[in-house]
Amino acid sequence: MATAPDEADVDEFLSNRGHETERPGWEHDYAKKQCPECGGLHDEAATECSACGWRPRAD
Repeated sequence: MATAPDEADVDEFLSNRGHETERPGWEHDYAKKQCPECGGLHDEAATECSACGWRPRAD
């Protein structure tokens, strides 16, 4: 039975072919967090975007 590839192997495969594999996180705009997906601004305490629902992936 086949198994799913390890995430590190997939990242290496994509990276070797010129793809960005870094996990996106909050961007910052002055004293606010900015969602990398939709650009919505949130207080520093925000854990997910109230506009589009994006949240940083916990590793």
